[in-house]
Amino acid sequence: MASFTTLFTILTIALLSFSCSSQFILPIQKDPLTKLFYTSLSIGTPQHNFNLVIDLGGPILWYDCNKTYNSSTYTPLSCDSKHCPNDAGCTSCDGPLKPGCTNNTCGANIINTLANSIFSDAFSDNEPLKNLPKTSKGILGLARTQLSLPKQLSLSSHKLPQKFALCLPSSNKKGLGGLFFGGVPQKSSFSKFQLTTIPLIINPFSTAPIFTLGEASYEYFIDVKSIKVNGEVLNFKSSLLSIDNKGNGGTKISTMHSFTLLHSSIYKPLVRKFVKKASDRKIKKVASVAPFKACFDLSTIGRTNAGLDVPTVDLVLQGGVEWKIFGGNSMVLVNKKVACFGFVDGGKETRTSIVIGGHILEDNLLEFDLVSSKLGFSSSLLLHNARCSNIIT
Repeated sequence: MASFTTLFTILTIALLSFSCSSQFILPIQKDPLTKLFYTSLSIGTPQHNFNLVIDLGGPILWYDCNKTYNSSTYTPLSCDSKHCPNDAGCTSCDGPLKPGCTNNTCGANIINTLANSIFSDAFSDNEPLKNLPKTSKGILGLARTQLSLPKQLSLSSHKLPQKFALCLPSSNKKGLGGLFFGGVPQKSSFSKFQLTTIPLIINPFSTAPIFTLGEASYEYFIDVKSIKVNGEVLNFKSSLLSIDNKGNGGTKISTMHSFTLLHSSIYKPLVRKFVKKASDRKIKKVASVAPFKACFDLSTIGRTNAGLDVPTVDLVLQGGVEWKIFGGNSMVLVNKKVACFGFVDGGKETRTSIVIGGHILEDNLLEFDLVSSKLGFSSSLLLHNARCSNIIT
C-alpha cells in the first residue's frame, strides 16, 4: 500500500534560481519511453527528491509518500481554510501523523488523466501512478486553480508574479528544458525572443473528470479560427473550433498527450491536404505506422534549420495571428527510414476538437500569464539556431 499527499502549502522546495530573486526555474526532462515531460523537486525537511510529471492542465501538485517519508516542515491545509475548495472533502487518519496521514485536512482528488480514474488523497495502491514514467512519483499541476504550484508560489513569501513559462526539450539526449515560475527571466539568453501574445480562452464548462456543476474549466484554451497547410485554408466544419453551450469543441494545450489529437472531421482533411502538398514536393508516401496515418520515406525529405523540409501547418488564431508549425514539430521519426506526420485522429466523440500535444510545443518558448489570461509564444526556436535544451546545460 502507498499513501499519497497533495502539496497545499509550500514545504522546503529546492528550486534552481536566477540571480533575480523573483525568478525560479526547474529543469525539464523528456522520458524516452512515454514521451512525457517531468521535473525533479526536493521537498521537505530533510529534503526528499521526487520526479514529477508536468501536467499543464493539472489542478494540484501531488506525490507518493512511501512508508519512510516524513517532513518536520509539513503543514497540512485545514478543512476550514479559505483556500480549501468548496467541493473538497475533509480527511482524517488513524496512523501516526505525517504527510499523507493527518486529521482535519482539506481533501483533494488525485487526478492522473492517463489512469482514467479518480483517487482520493488518503490511502490507495499505486494506481494513481499508472502510465507515468517508472521513475515518476506524482504530478506537478500548472492549471489555473488555487492549489496549483504557480498560484501557491504567488501566495508564499516569494510572492512571485502569477506567470510561468515552459520550454520543453525535444530529446532526452540533448540536455534539459526549463519551467520558469514568475515568467521568462529578463536576464537570460531567452529574453531576446519576441513572444507573440494571444488571449487564453475560458471554457465556461469544466473539462475535469470530476467537478461541481457550474464550474469553468481550469485548462488552457486558445481561440483557433482556421488551419492552413502551406498557406491553403482547410475546408471543414468551422463550428468545431468554437466551444458550444455544453463546453464541447475548441482547442486546448496539454502536456499529457505526446501528439496533437484532432476531431476526425478536422484530422482527415488535414492529412489529405498534407499528403497532397508533400507529394507536390516529390516526398514519397510509405505504409502507415500506428498511431499515425501519413508516413513518408525519410530519404525523400530535405532538411532545414527548423527540421524536416515539409509543408507547414498554420494555426490561424484570434486577430489573424498565425502559429506556424514546421517540420521539427509536425514530423516524428519512427525509425531510421520513416518519418510520420505527427497528428492523431481523436475520433468523432472527442470532447475537445483540438488537443495540442507536447511534440508541437517542443523547442518553443511559451509564457502563461494567469492575471491577464494571455499566452505568449515564440514559434520554433530552431529558426534562431536555439533549443530549449540551451537553458540548462
